[in-house]
Amino acid sequence: MTKILIVNPNTTASMTATIGTAARAVAAAGTEILAVTSAMGPVSIEGYYDEAFAIPGLIQALTSTPDADAAIIACFDDTGLDAARTVANYPVVGICEAALVTAGQLAKRIAVVTTLPRSIVPLEELVRRYGFAERAQVTACNVAVLDLEKPGSGAEAKLEAEIGRALDNGAEAIVLGCAGMADLVEKLSQKFGVPVVDGVAAAVKQAEALAGLKLKTSRRGSYASPGTKDYVGLLAPFAPK
Repeated sequence: MTKILIVNPNTTASMTATIGTAARAVAAAGTEILAVTSAMGPVSIEGYYDEAFAIPGLIQALTSTPDADAAIIACFDDTGLDAARTVANYPVVGICEAALVTAGQLAKRIAVVTTLPRSIVPLEELVRRYGFAERAQVTACNVAVLDLEKPGSGAEAKLEAEIGRALDNGAEAIVLGCAGMADLVEKLSQKFGVPVVDGVAAAVKQAEALAGLKLKTSRRGSYASPGTKDYVGLLAPFAPK
C-alpha cells in the first residue's frame, strides 16, 4: 500500500473534499489518498500575501504525517514547495510543476487557465522556473477561487469562455490553474476535444511513481534539512529540531 498525503494549504474543507475525490479517481488500486485541510491560514490563496500565510499550516500538516510515502501540495501556486521539500522525509510534488510536465508530453503549446488576473504573474514566474516559458501562456478567467464552488456564480461559463479564447490563440492543450477546478477536467476535455490537465491528478501519478521507485528528496545542497535554531513568538513551534 502506498500512502499519499495531499495537503490543501487553504482552510476551506469543501475544496479539500473536491481535491480528494479527484485524486482517488485516478489513484492506483494500491494507493491510499489522505487529503487534509490546513489548520491555519487563508480560506483561499490568491496572490503573494495569502501564499505567505498559508505556508505554516502546510508545514504543520506535513510534519504531522511522517509515515506518508509521498505528498502533494494542492495549490497551483506550488505554495511553500521548496520549504516543504526541505522538511518532509518523503518526496513532495507541486501540482503546477506536475501539470506542466504532463501537458508538455502531450502538446507543444499550452495554456494555463487560472482564476484571477492577479495570479497571472506568479504563475508566469513558475512557468519560467519549470522551463516552459516558450511553450506555456498563462491566462485568467476572472473567477475568485471560492466562486468555483458557489452555485449561480457563473464560474464554469467564464472558465469555458477563457479556454475557448486560449484555443483560438493557438493553445493545443489546457492546464487548469487551480486545484478547485479538479472536478471539471473530464467535462472540459469532452467539450473542447483537447487534452485538459488537472494538476491534482497529474501529481497523484507522479507521486505514485516516486514512491514506487523508492526515491527520496536529495539532502545535498538546496534541500538539505534546515539547521537547528530557535524561532520566537508565534512561530516558535516551527523551529527546526
